[in-house]
Amino acid sequence: MTAITTQPAAGAPGGAGPSAPVPAPDPAPAPPTAVERVRGRLRGGLGLLGPRHGRHTLPAEQVDALALPIGDDGVVAGVDAEGRPAVLGLNRPTPYDVVLIGSLWTAQVLALRAAATGARVAVETGRPQAWMQMVHAMGGGHNGLAVHEVGRVPPQGASAGTPVLVVRDCGMRPPRGRVVSGPWQSVLTLLPYLSPVAPRLIRQARLVGVQRISPDEAAELGRAMALPRADVESLPTLADGVTLWCADRDRQYVMTQPTDAETGLLGNPRRMD
Repeated sequence: MTAITTQPAAGAPGGAGPSAPVPAPDPAPAPPTAVERVRGRLRGGLGLLGPRHGRHTLPAEQVDALALPIGDDGVVAGVDAEGRPAVLGLNRPTPYDVVLIGSLWTAQVLALRAAATGARVAVETGRPQAWMQMVHAMGGGHNGLAVHEVGRVPPQGASAGTPVLVVRDCGMRPPRGRVVSGPWQSVLTLLPYLSPVAPRLIRQARLVGVQRISPDEAAELGRAMALPRADVESLPTLADGVTLWCADRDRQYVMTQPTDAETGLLGNPRRMD
């Protein structure tokens, strides 16, 4: 077998002819400017860049003065003495019992507002006719509010996605309810006045609301709840729509101000029904 070899052409690398001149390397590219970097990011789909501001700094000695306008979530019961919203956190992952010694009007406003937050409201009452106007206004019971006879409230199946408020409007001596408070299910018991069962219900409650009552009732309630003398003396003079809410050692006077829709449905605030 004859071996075949090739010879490089003249002038080619490795050839016998003269070598070709080698070109000088290109200079290093200049770094991109800020504008070019932004354009590159926009072409890459990273979106528009927001305005540039200086950093926000706070001296250490001013940290204690920092406050954020963030409050609890829940049902707006009204406004406090400074005109700020007073919120009742009724939707909770733990059992929550509320006692309201006051008017049907206030209980109905709270029920309406609880339904507006997405909670289902089950009313246990011996006077269903007093709630029928609300039921019709909310779609005949298919829009978050249902009325049941005393002792006939079915299990509600409360959950984080569908919290429940049970309103017990059962008179001066409400029987022990079949449906009790539980996770995501709060129970509000309405008492028109201070009744013999009130001390037991108050001891079990996490939150107690008191509207205008007689001086004798105020004195009795003051002893049961260890209220300051100033609060005991103010309870017989409270205006319609004003409630003293008490939780542990916290007390707050709240004025419930109805919206136009609530006034058209329930009328003006009143203590007597």
